[in-house]
Amino acid sequence: MRVAILPGCIGCGLCVNICPHVFQFGPEETAQIAQSPHPQDEDPVRDAASQCPVGVIKVEE
Repeated sequence: MRVAILPGCIGCGLCVNICPHVFQFGPEETAQIAQSPHPQDEDPVRDAASQCPVGVIKVEE
């Protein structure tokens, strides 16, 4: 699984709260990828992507 954050993040923090192992806040107070997801992170990463209010989290197999 690969995950990316496209331009347009509003910094709501939802993804950071759902899966802090993968997402963190960057210097501009928007989300960034902290590390590649591990197998146990797949469900939380997908959950974060589906709940992102601006739809900027992209998940690929």
